[in-house]
Amino acid sequence: MRDALGTVQSVLVLGGSSEIGVATAARLVRARHGAVVLAGRDSAALEPVAERLRAAGAGDVDVVAFDADDTDRCVAVVDEVFDAREIDVVVLAVGVLGDQQRSEEDPRAAVAVLRTNFLGCAAAALSAARRLRRQGHGTLVVLSSVAGERVRRSNFVYGASKAGLDGLAQGLGDSLVGTGAHVLVVRPGFVTTKMTAGMTPAPFATTPEAVAAAIDGALRRGADTVWVPGVLRLVMAVVRHLPRALFRRLPL
Repeated sequence: MRDALGTVQSVLVLGGSSEIGVATAARLVRARHGAVVLAGRDSAALEPVAERLRAAGAGDVDVVAFDADDTDRCVAVVDEVFDAREIDVVVLAVGVLGDQQRSEEDPRAAVAVLRTNFLGCAAAALSAARRLRRQGHGTLVVLSSVAGERVRRSNFVYGASKAGLDGLAQGLGDSLVGTGAHVLVVRPGFVTTKMTAGMTPAPFATTPEAVAAAIDGALRRGADTVWVPGVLRLVMAVVRHLPRALFRRLPL
């Protein structure tokens, strides 16, 4: 449970290799040397990440196997972690970008993106929310994307997966009102990470550390949604309301 000053003392990162997830955990727990649980596909590969978190000021850092493509395992991992300790913040940082052209040529590739980014994340989010509700406190941080605000033809499979997750997270947040649990939806723009390596940065590109700082601030305010950077809230308000005929002409 958070201390008297509201400082986070424990974080579960679902998608433990996510640079945004790790940066967020490091920022949240360093003040009190809090505990972190990293859940990811390759437990061995997460050990160096765990060491970096300890060096950054985290206290206990545990690693558990987690695969968003196995929805039964998603539920089981969340339950196992919560059975062992209370968790103040769950960061749902699972996601794959996929290849749009391949997805259009092979529907199975598109389904794989949707399975990870929506179905797997939905299983994890609902499981975490159930445990936070039972616990009576805590926040589920869901990493959405501006790509889900208005799906663009250049990455409509990824965008659709994020649109679905964003909608589910908003509804889930509404369902938790009055329970002590909370959902924070995070909508970053282009983030310079391993996932976007080799891509031309979009306008208003940001970093994992900047996203982590925005999440930290949003948690302190008790916000429901945060855009990173903040200017994207205004940009997407315009894009969202463009007539479809005009939207289709844009190089998006």
